[in-house]
Amino acid sequence: MGRGVGAGGGGGGGRGPHPPRPYAGPVTDEPAEETTARPEDPENAERPEARLDRAVRAAEQALIEFEIAVETFRVEVENFSRLHHQKLGPMYARLDELDAQIAEARASLTGDPEDLRKAREARAVVQPMPGVDELFHDWMDTDGISAEAASMLTDQPVRPPKRVRPSEEARRLYRELARKAHPDLAQEEQERARREEFITRVNAAYGRGDEELLRELAEEWAAGPVPEEARPSESEELYARLEWLAQRKELLAVLARELEESAIGSMLRMAPDDPDRLLEEIAEQLLAEVAGREAVLAELVQ
Repeated sequence: MGRGVGAGGGGGGGRGPHPPRPYAGPVTDEPAEETTARPEDPENAERPEARLDRAVRAAEQALIEFEIAVETFRVEVENFSRLHHQKLGPMYARLDELDAQIAEARASLTGDPEDLRKAREARAVVQPMPGVDELFHDWMDTDGISAEAASMLTDQPVRPPKRVRPSEEARRLYRELARKAHPDLAQEEQERARREEFITRVNAAYGRGDEELLRELAEEWAAGPVPEEARPSESEELYARLEWLAQRKELLAVLARELEESAIGSMLRMAPDDPDRLLEEIAEQLLAEVAGREAVLAELVQ
């Protein structure tokens, strides 16, 4: 799925033909003054490029906010998917194994060809036993064994799984850095490359929920070079910039729709404020299903 904000994901930013460079003009947070001059006064009439300039600025900021929202949701979907597999994967595997055992026991009792076919199909669904490498994946470190494995072998509490989503502080730092350092605000290719490299590191830190690293990156950006102001752009370049921004937003909209319609995305949207609790509820349901299937199997094999 999408990669990070402005670092190759969400519409292929920065690779292939370069998009038209952004037009910046004088930077100000104040709204443009309304002209009170009469339309027939050519000296005080607003230039068409000024109106285009404001439109480009508004489109750039809207796109950045949209990318931030999509990337935030993508990270949450990715983390939720990882935790979903970690916590519920063994339960799903147990259910598949019980279904196969029930079908095989029933086929053994009846000898019916249809029951035998169903037993073969149920067994085919069960995942094969993992190999040694898979069993010990992430269990080995430089000392030969990971902290989780050591905890299990010494009967010590195992560390709880990571949070489904980064903390609120990490989210705040990420949004702030993305708005300040977004590659689409670069005026030159060299500056764009610097921003892309930086925002890639920001995305990686945010994906891990690393607050400390995000703070360090914020300090690094604050101490970095100030982008030079761009020279005024021609009307054709402004129109091309607007068109490119619109196309990029369409690509992001497709990515956002795919995330929302995915199985994990749909689950996450059911409990956006407390996804951990949603996992607990699903786990309770699966445990009940496991108990029910074990009871059915016990009746068949007794």
